[in-house]
Amino acid sequence: MQETQADAEVQVPVVQAQEHPEVATGQHRDAWTRAALEVLGERGVTGLAIEPLARSLGTTKGSFYWHFRDREDLIRAALERWENAETDAVIAMLGPLADGGSRLRELLTAIFLTHADVPDRSVGLAAHPGHPAVDEVLARVTRRRIDYVAEQLVAAGIDAEESRHRAVLAYTAYLGWSTMMRSTPEVLPRREQAAAFVESLMRLLVR
Repeated sequence: MQETQADAEVQVPVVQAQEHPEVATGQHRDAWTRAALEVLGERGVTGLAIEPLARSLGTTKGSFYWHFRDREDLIRAALERWENAETDAVIAMLGPLADGGSRLRELLTAIFLTHADVPDRSVGLAAHPGHPAVDEVLARVTRRRIDYVAEQLVAAGIDAEESRHRAVLAYTAYLGWSTMMRSTPEVLPRREQAAAFVESLMRLLVR
């Protein structure tokens, strides 16, 4: 079909996506979820407020509403980040190791040596129970972590029921360590003593 002059004069506008200025300056969704998770882990859900968080990021509430519907949306995103990064990813990292004993030793080494100065966020999240989303994720993460340790103990030859008891013992020791890391870190074993602590815990768990 031959193009007419009228057809040739019609200009179809090209619509280009406009990047929001907050995205362009790096204040994106990930920065908000990281910052929110830090607050949740330190002070619990009651300590999370949008305006102070915006100030800490050097931005405004406009950035927040560009990425999240409301405060609850941010809380859910932060909890998802916590579950994925600090449970799912850790379990996936340990997967290739040869056996249950090796995976357990690597996990304890990471907790009490490599990342010993980083308190677990469970402590802060549990500080103010009653928030539905927090309670749900906290319960799910706690169960999964205990289940995982119990599975490694079974793989190491421990009876299933006894493995469950020892897994709970190991997890409560971990949460106790995290609590003391916040309150009285000078009391906890450091460096070579921490390595000996891991060995003692391994003997208690797999003897």
